Amino acid sequence: MKRLFYYGWIVVAVTFATLLISAGVRSAPGVFIHPLEVDPHLRWSRDAISLAVSIGLVLYGLAGPFGGRLMDRFGPTRVALAGLALMAASTATTAAVSHLWQLHLLWGVLSGVGTGLVAMVLGATVANRWFVARRGLVMGIFGAAASAGQLVFLPLLMWLVVAVGWRSASLALAGLAAAALIPVALLMRDDPADLGLRPYGASASAGGGAPPAPTSGVMRRAVATPEFWLLAGSFFVCGATSNGLIGTHFIPHSIDHGIPEVTAAGALALMGAMNFVGTIASGWLTDRFDPRKLLACYYSFRGLSLFLLPFVTDFSGLAVFAVVFGLDYIATVPPTVALAADRFGRQHVGTVFGWVFFAHQVGAGLAAYLGGVTRVALGDYQLAFLAAGALALMGGAMALRISREPVKAAATP
Repeated sequence: MKRLFYYGWIVVAVTFATLLISAGVRSAPGVFIHPLEVDPHLRWSRDAISLAVSIGLVLYGLAGPFGGRLMDRFGPTRVALAGLALMAASTATTAAVSHLWQLHLLWGVLSGVGTGLVAMVLGATVANRWFVARRGLVMGIFGAAASAGQLVFLPLLMWLVVAVGWRSASLALAGLAAAALIPVALLMRDDPADLGLRPYGASASAGGGAPPAPTSGVMRRAVATPEFWLLAGSFFVCGATSNGLIGTHFIPHSIDHGIPEVTAAGALALMGAMNFVGTIASGWLTDRFDPRKLLACYYSFRGLSLFLLPFVTDFSGLAVFAVVFGLDYIATVPPTVALAADRFGRQHVGTVFGWVFFAHQVGAGLAAYLGGVTRVALGDYQLAFLAAGALALMGGAMALRISREPVKAAATP
């Protein structure tokens, strides 16, 4: 008897909620930088706080390839549970920090690893295990989870910071991360075969449509190809120009120009709303058009908007920027995952995309730190925004040079 409902959509919903919470935790630094600066018991400088953000972003990325490898071996459920538990514990403990090294350890190292285990590598693994058809759309939905996290959590966190302080806001965020453990434990499944199912859209004649077993040495083969470095390089640009610079410094930049904190957080949330639309649309487009051309368009569009940002200093202008920039903030994820799967195989997406995502977070970490350094040294973010615009145009050029021809496994000696 034909099933009327495919259980994979339950897994998508649970994964979406998990990624949404992770995005909320990861976006908290953009809200907390100013309160930490003015806290009379701390009075830390912006560049010192930015270093903690940078550590967190880099380790968020570094956890990706190791998390992807663990998911390839042990399944996404156990890895997601471990990431959520670490995220909840580190976020709760951050509320008690009194020394800068504690912020670096908790906000940087532990939160970075926890959120990195529950990041886009989880989405890529779930999408490629459970779906053959609609895979691009599912990745678009998972990319939109990050946008929704920004849309939901930024104004909520800013309201909590203003109402009850940043420490209480941190505890509330930790409680949400702990609550997310329940649906993952009860509803998440590692593979369609666990329920006697095939991946969505797979035919029985194709061996159930499941990806073949991972082969050894995939990263050795991957790093020997220019395509891996082009994917990693373009995604480095994505990280630097999105959550590294804009995600971390958009609110402080707005406050520098006299825009109230809650209003600035609202503009960033508007960016998240536009990103929600743009990322789902990108997933739909990825199922139908060449991902390389999509990436080239996205990066070029992003670069042009960044060139305009230094000259936008009032709320109406920032709102327009939020709409324009938001449409492709994470729209790069579905075509990047599609290219990684086409080139290196669906069975290796967790591992290969994990390292590509690490490059994304190295770019994000550098941009978060250097953005703070630029602000302290020059008094504004103008040079940082212009440099990011030029970098985005380079990312578009790199995307066009990526080949989609699969890399063949080396013969066994």
